[in-house]
Amino acid sequence: MTSTEAARIPAQRTEARPDTAVRYVEERHWEVLAGTWLETVGGVQRCSCGDAECAAPGAHPAHDDWADQATGSATVARRLWEQRPAASILLPTGRTFDAVDVPEAAGFLALARMERLDLTIGPVTCTPDRRMQFFVLPGAAAKVPDLVRALGRTPAALDLTTLGEGAYVAAPPTRFGGRGAVQWARRPTPANRWLPDAEELIAPLVYACGRDARR
Repeated sequence: MTSTEAARIPAQRTEARPDTAVRYVEERHWEVLAGTWLETVGGVQRCSCGDAECAAPGAHPAHDDWADQATGSATVARRLWEQRPAASILLPTGRTFDAVDVPEAAGFLALARMERLDLTIGPVTCTPDRRMQFFVLPGAAAKVPDLVRALGRTPAALDLTTLGEGAYVAAPPTRFGGRGAVQWARRPTPANRWLPDAEELIAPLVYACGRDARR
């Protein structure tokens, strides 16, 4: 990897969040959404939404109309995070990419197989709740169930879902309350700017999720 490429990879923890959000917009043309954040109240971290039972503290949209609030403007993104520097960085799916979501153990197994097969792999996130999300071309949500069936598997029997229109992923360095931060298992670089189609990656993912289910 050249120094130029390395300089363009969003840092996982050291870069200020406004800078990271702007990089996602400018370098990947991803729309970004400023979500909730973590607050410390009485010595306890909780989600800014105020729900003590929040399922994803600090890492979900703050408003019901979040899909309309996502922006592809670097100027708007910087202003949003300068106003709320602790806000999570959320990326709407179904626009410039979809994401195939699998358990962490299955994700790392699939990733190793993909590398051995020399497949094109896009960015991949690893979340604190032990999930991995593989970024693929938009439209995957509609085709993945049929692709799984074509491989002789039943979609409902696998812990594999596809996030498309109306969904989102949390991007590094977003933190989940008490669990840690989202990280890149494979960072965005100029080399993986062009995303794979879900059809290219589905076989290793189905194989890995099948093994995970048998465990």
